[in-house]
Amino acid sequence: MKIVSSSDWRSSLPFETPTLLSEVMPGEDANCFICGTGADPRPRTELWAVKHRHPKNHDGYVRFYCLEHRPAVAAPPAPTVTAASTGRSRSASRPAAERRTAAPRRTPAPEKPRAVCPNCFVEVAASGVCGLCGEKIA
Repeated sequence: MKIVSSSDWRSSLPFETPTLLSEVMPGEDANCFICGTGADPRPRTELWAVKHRHPKNHDGYVRFYCLEHRPAVAAPPAPTVTAASTGRSRSASRPAAERRTAAPRRTPAPEKPRAVCPNCFVEVAASGVCGLCGEKIA
């Protein structure tokens, strides 16, 4: 059995970004996750859908929040300054003679066909004796 992820409106939501629920999915009134089912349902124009990450499900999960309980949006991390972004590289400072050249990659040798028992049609161990019927294969 192969388990595949579903493709619906939740897959298009970005992670940890509040999105107005009425823009992503029409429907009936719903409840805020924090307020719970004891509170009156709110219209979808007042609820925010947030897709959270889950450690065991790569698709994550979606919860609805009212404006009072909506999670804060985390600011994206500031870009770090690297040698490549400043226009200088380590190899540019060394002379061409000192630069290393990449060794050519070797292609793997093709595997030898393994011996197969003519009676059982299973691969034979390196000893040359079939593990099922005991016949010696040369």
